[in-house]
Amino acid sequence: MIRLLQPIAAWAHRNMPKREELEHNRWLGPFARRPELWRFTRRSVPRGVAVGLLVGIFALIPGIQILGAALMCMPVRGNIPLAALMTFLSNPATTPFILIGSAWVGNRFGFHADLSTLQMLYSHSASLADWTNWFLSDAAPAVLFGLFVISTITATVGYLVASFGWNWWIGHKHRARFQRGITSEPKTP
Repeated sequence: MIRLLQPIAAWAHRNMPKREELEHNRWLGPFARRPELWRFTRRSVPRGVAVGLLVGIFALIPGIQILGAALMCMPVRGNIPLAALMTFLSNPATTPFILIGSAWVGNRFGFHADLSTLQMLYSHSASLADWTNWFLSDAAPAVLFGLFVISTITATVGYLVASFGWNWWIGHKHRARFQRGITSEPKTP
């Protein structure tokens, strides 16, 4: 299990924005100057994952997602790098599935969004104007409600998985340290 997670952790470490890089950004500079938003702790990791998933799925607008996740991390004291990383769950490959799922969920709750029109727009590589016209029709309430439901459920599941994963990881580190005979207490001469 550890060997499976190591390449993922290495990729995340390489691609995660660094605090020093963001300090010079006009919009994100105030967040970079608060060190508690960059620490990996038992509470900040699940909060950062949840915020990133919530904003990343609900917003679906690149650039706005990371800024929104950073803004939401401030009051909940979530980890900004993880929140920014989680926003990449919605990308050009997953966005059509998220939109179709959102329209379907919205339809299940009584709204109306024509899924065949959505599939046609996607398959014919429709222009931004065509997408805007479809969205401003009666599809908007269904898609927005579906996005809200999907992002909330995904954020909740992400929070739980990150919380259990963090506890498992820390427990694993403590067990390994104990097995090596290293204790946190200083040895007396």
